[in-house]
Amino acid sequence: MPLKELPLLRFIPFRRVDILHMCREDGRLDERREKQLQLACDTIDAHFAQEFHGIRVQLKEAYGPLDPDADTRLVREFRKPDASAELASLLGTVLDRANYERVSDEALQRAFDSASLFHVQLYVDMNDFEDVFLYVRGATRREEELRKLFGLWRKTVEFLNFDRVVLFIRFKDDVDTESTLGGCQPGSTMLKLFQNVPAADVEMLFPNTRVGMRTLDKLLIGVPALVSGGVVWTTKMGATLVLLGSLLGFWIGASSEPVSLDRASVLVLVAGLGALGGYLWKQFSKFRNRKLKYTQALTENLYFKLLDNNAGVIYRILVEAEESESKESLLAYYFLLLQESPVSAESLDRAIEDWFAGRWQCRLDFEIADALEKLQRLGLARTEDGCWEALPPAATVSREN
Repeated sequence: MPLKELPLLRFIPFRRVDILHMCREDGRLDERREKQLQLACDTIDAHFAQEFHGIRVQLKEAYGPLDPDADTRLVREFRKPDASAELASLLGTVLDRANYERVSDEALQRAFDSASLFHVQLYVDMNDFEDVFLYVRGATRREEELRKLFGLWRKTVEFLNFDRVVLFIRFKDDVDTESTLGGCQPGSTMLKLFQNVPAADVEMLFPNTRVGMRTLDKLLIGVPALVSGGVVWTTKMGATLVLLGSLLGFWIGASSEPVSLDRASVLVLVAGLGALGGYLWKQFSKFRNRKLKYTQALTENLYFKLLDNNAGVIYRILVEAEESESKESLLAYYFLLLQESPVSAESLDRAIEDWFAGRWQCRLDFEIADALEKLQRLGLARTEDGCWEALPPAATVSREN
């Protein structure tokens, strides 16, 4: 996605408790309406706490047989055949409610084809996985200064960064885990949560990522190797080559003159072969050390980006989804309370977005239709002729009783 076409966030980057304080700090509610707002908050929180408790139980049951970190025994007779599909569906719904966006297969491939921001060539074998889903939240522009030629040349690049990334992976049942995946269980499902991931470097999030050598790296190693190899070949291997050529010619019958291997000849042969072996080992060490340098950079980078694993990811996104639903409902109810007469959804949406942009320097795309639907379901708002108004929480209680 081009940087100039970044969509507005639908995620509200404030805590629910802070949003409540922000509404009160406005000073636009009288004492009666402020109490009404607090009662509505209690109603909203109680509803979503109960709803997400049920969702948590469903996700726990769906993920239990697939969790590679589980320390309980698996009774295969009770395992559902479509457990992974059920988990993916439930998880996708919760992630959507937490304001995550799913990355399409085409967008993921474009990210794989992009040049790495960290100058590392990465390879991912997608054939190891049965299913791969990537969800992101918070696509923002960032800048970083890149340094080359020992810091003599610098360049500032602008790139797309994801504030949060959730990776859902189900391994194939016949995957070769010993060689590529560090012993991950075939058929298991892995969940990972990361922060601050450049779009061009999503390859580093996969468990089977391999570090390769860029063309520039190959030139930096290969050109000096050719030059030094020529020097070794002409200065230290000359006598050895002559001796080996004479021995080979005698053995194949091309020369009838025998070659005597005296002590001096053996020393020449050993010295030449030793020089060749030392040269080859030196070039291999350069290649290995450069690759280890990139692997270390990748490991250090992931260390600070990884937020949670497997079951921990589920519990974290459940909290985020519950918080997001509460924030949206709270904001919609607060702005309905401010209205002296019923108001359209479009006017309410514009008022909320302008409030965030003007008062809190935050531009976002508020999901007004979803927020109003939640309030209507909770009995905290009603609509007539396309206009909405707030209902006191006490009215909800009286209708239920």
